[in-house]
Amino acid sequence: MRVVLKALAATVALAIVTTALTTAWAHGPTRRKVQQQVTINAEPAKVWAAIGNFQDMGWLGPVAKTEGDKGNEIGATRRLTLKTGATIDEELYKYDAEKMSYSYRITAVDVKVLPVTNYSSTITVSPGADGKGSLVEWAGAFYRGYPNNDPPPELNDEAAIAAVTGLYHDGLEGLKAKIENGS
Repeated sequence: MRVVLKALAATVALAIVTTALTTAWAHGPTRRKVQQQVTINAEPAKVWAAIGNFQDMGWLGPVAKTEGDKGNEIGATRRLTLKTGATIDEELYKYDAEKMSYSYRITAVDVKVLPVTNYSSTITVSPGADGKGSLVEWAGAFYRGYPNNDPPPELNDEAAIAAVTGLYHDGLEGLKAKIENGS
């Protein structure tokens, strides 16, 4: 009986260790987050007027054309055609004009264009510090472009974070310049 119990205990211990090691080795990518913000010398309503229409992403430098349907309704879609000819398909899942905020997700993108998967994002306009100007925040969460272990460098976490950070930074700085210069 003792031999059977020892064998059973050894089997259980081996199963626990194997499960723990397999789980550790099988761990894939971690959801990453990026947040950028910019202060714009303009009233929030003016900034919201420039970015609050989900069907118009013309304020973002790389975008050549925006096509979509359903306006700012939940479930609205848009296709961004970039100046390179690449496209990104997105869907609106939250929209609050009163709070000057909307959230969307990418439904289709080539990872060579933006090295991410399962991307979602929120853009919000709020009054700036001391009620002067506007604060625009763009925050996103995503996984790297390669969902399995050992991603190639162009699809790893660092590449995904760098791409989204650069997009947000350049987009917000471009928005700031466009609004403050009156264009």
